[in-house]
Amino acid sequence: MRAVVAELDPLRLTLEPALAGAVEEWTAWLTHERRASPHSIAAYRRDVAGFLRFLTEHRGHAPGLEDLRRLERGDFRGWLARSSARGLVPASNARAISALKSLFRFLAKRGLVENAALGTLRPPRLPRSVPKALSAAEAQDVVDEAGIYASSPWIALRDRALFMLLYGAGLRIAEALSLDRRDLSTGGATAMTELVVTGKGSKQRRVPLLPEIRAALMEYATACPFGTAKEDPLFVGARGDRLSARVAQRELARLRALLGLPDSATPHALRHSFATHLLAGGGDLRTIQELLGHSSLSTTQRYTEVDSTALMKLYNEAHPRARRGANRRA
Repeated sequence: MRAVVAELDPLRLTLEPALAGAVEEWTAWLTHERRASPHSIAAYRRDVAGFLRFLTEHRGHAPGLEDLRRLERGDFRGWLARSSARGLVPASNARAISALKSLFRFLAKRGLVENAALGTLRPPRLPRSVPKALSAAEAQDVVDEAGIYASSPWIALRDRALFMLLYGAGLRIAEALSLDRRDLSTGGATAMTELVVTGKGSKQRRVPLLPEIRAALMEYATACPFGTAKEDPLFVGARGDRLSARVAQRELARLRALLGLPDSATPHALRHSFATHLLAGGGDLRTIQELLGHSSLSTTQRYTEVDSTALMKLYNEAHPRARRGANRRA
């Protein structure tokens, strides 16, 4: 059987035609049925490409569906061992296992490949990550100084509106950048009290907007010199295309340097700060879960760890009894 070259960015792989076609069908399924984000799909394709390259070197020929059927647990463990030796962190290996399991489940449903060995492979144990939030003063500084490096006044308004939306409404950067002008077409600055946001898995949620955020969004939208049609993107770059996350990250990196903030001060940290400050102000977890668009309350509960840590630090620094105890130990 003649092998074909499959485009699995960033690798060009030689695969048997049946496997190459199945991988493309899997990608289309992720896109149209699972509605996975382009970022997730690109990451999954890279992970699968890395595994298929390993398999090519391991078997000495272009792999096909039969090769996938014959894989044993030791083959998968060998691939993970090589990935770790090349510097892949546990989180990357865990995602790669998830990508492979997704592909193999798809192949099994299509009656193409049955392989139980992958199901016995456990992903590496990951350290429980606690979100890093900015202080309220730091987050406000980011909003106040946003756009200071902008080349045009409208870009300055754009950056300020974007960062206000992340911190003031808790949007993911991808959610904010996917907004279109139609999302503001609800009667103007005074009538627009909420946004309908499309989050992960195409789930929609309603997010309330503070008057200051509404005003900033409308001011930017009015000043922006590009597309005014409802289907046009809300946040655009200097050439009028939809703004990329990389540009937003770069602008925040410049603000980090200006304000002396840590490397953890990213667009996503503004979302973390939104949740942490709401919790500190008395917000309940269920409400915060809805605002953030978390499908599981356990994800939102991580913020209780952040808040407890901050409260203990404040107690140790400020409470008279804590200071007396420290003096006795000294």
